[in-house]
Order: sequence, then structure tokens, then C-alpha cells
Amino acid sequence: MTIQSVPSFTLLDGTTIPWIAWGNGTGLSNKSAVECGQLALESGVRHIDTAQLYKTEKETGEAIAKSSLKRDDVYVTSKLSANDDGSPVPLDKVVSSVKESTDRLGFVPNLYLIHNPYVAAPGELKAMWKILEDLKSQGKLNSIGVSNFRPQDLETILDGAKYKPVINQLEFHPYLLAHLQPVLDLQAKHGILTASYGTLSPILRHPTGGPLKPVLERIAERISKVVGKKVDANTVLLLWTRAQGVVVVTASGTPERIQGLGEIATLPDLLEEEEVNEITRVGKTIHFRNYTEHMENNFPVPNLPRE
Repeated sequence: MTIQSVPSFTLLDGTTIPWIAWGNGTGLSNKSAVECGQLALESGVRHIDTAQLYKTEKETGEAIAKSSLKRDDVYVTSKLSANDDGSPVPLDKVVSSVKESTDRLGFVPNLYLIHNPYVAAPGELKAMWKILEDLKSQGKLNSIGVSNFRPQDLETILDGAKYKPVINQLEFHPYLLAHLQPVLDLQAKHGILTASYGTLSPILRHPTGGPLKPVLERIAERISKVVGKKVDANTVLLLWTRAQGVVVVTASGTPERIQGLGEIATLPDLLEEEEVNEITRVGKTIHFRNYTEHMENNFPVPNLPRE
């Protein structure tokens, strides 16, 4: 079977990133990272997202090696995470920690992120970024970026940066648009792309689905008629995210869902402009976040209902 090419975005360092990634950070996707990763690649996904924290870097390399694809056909993101006990990584250990990542993977990943601002000790974030910049200059890292960075964290590393982060990966979906506006504005100013995790939280984790649920279901019904097969609300939400110019990272350990991701990866733009705008507008009436540990710390949330 021939796999159509997966649409991609161009990063500010000139490289391109496939718009959808299979992530191996949670649940079954983490426990069966080799088998699920291989299935994702054979199904049409061309981007795997891992991290030191997930303990799946080695398995990511193995999944690619076992697949029918060449290493160059697969985009890989990994992350520098805090120590296992949650303590920050000392600056003098960053270089060796990054090397451990590349050794486990068996190659230098396409993109390497600081997993969250607390990976660095207080006051050391700028110095940690400088170390990643040096590794990039030496050819020991490729694209570099960040994850779970608030406006103040971005400002810290952007000040005098040799390389701006190409991406900030964070929980992103319509119910977070109001809260994330200052982050998104700052990123737009500097050409930093957003990558999203928890993208399906409005459907999978919100207690009722909120006001978006009927909107997404109505759009899914329209698209299903157009394409002649069942399209669900999840797919609509993923396509809305792509329409925002945002990379999607989604984790699944269910074979059917993983194969479905491969199909979604190559879908054309099926949403009408009014539908994209409606999802955005309705999303901004709610504030609902599933992963609160980083982004709600010293970054005030909007005064909006959760439901």
C-alpha cells in the first residue's frame, strides 16, 4: 500500500515537522512502545514523540529499526526531563544527560526540548538553554525547543538567545485558548510554533464535553456525508488543531486508534472556515485544563466557567 505524504509545518530554523505525532508517554503506548510505535509508522504516521521521563527512548529507536521505514523517513522528538525524583538537572550534568538520550535512541533526534521550566533549578533556565544552543552549534543536537513554557519562561530564554526555540509543546485545545493567549501572542511575535498534547481533552477528559461537544459532533456528521465514511468528533478536533498551525502529539495504545491516526495524518483540509472559527469562538467561553502542574503556576487563569 502506498502511504500519501503527511502535511508538515516549516519551523523557524528552516526544517519541516510532520503535523501529527504518535506519542509514547502514557498508558499502553508507553508499555508497548516498540509494537505500537512500529504499528503507527506502518499505518502512515511519520513522527514519534518521546522523552527521558517516558523511559521509551530506546524503544523509539527499536520501533523505527523494526519498521519498513528508513531512519530519515521518521521525525523524532525527545526531551530533557527532570531527574527521576523530580529534582532539577544540574547544569554540569546537562551535556551527559543529552548524550544519554541520543545513545538510547541510537541517533540525534530531529527535535529536542526542555520538558518544562522546572527541569532547570531556579535562576538557571537561561544557562540551560545556552547549553542546548552550544550542543546545536556543535552538531550534537538538531532543532531545539521547549515544553510547558509560560510567557515568563519564554522571555527568559529569548533574551539574547542565539537560537530561538522552534517549538513550545503544551496542552492545547479550544478550552485553553483564553488562558494561552499571552503565550500564543509571544510565540507569534518570534515565529515559535506550538505543539499540542492533551488535544482531545475537551472530548475525553472534560466531565460533560461542554458546549463544544454538539458543535464537533455536528461538523463530524457533515464531513462523514462528504467523504462517505464515519468521521468522529476527535478527528474534527485534530483537524481544527492543524488548521491553527499547531503540531498534534497524541498517544494511543489501541491498535485500531493507532491505525486511525495514520488515516487522519494524510487527510486533506475538510473543515470550512466558519467551522474553524466556530470551534475557536465556543472554546474561548470555557477554561478547562487537564494538566495543571506547570502552566497554572504563576500564570493567572481567566475568569471563565469550566462547563
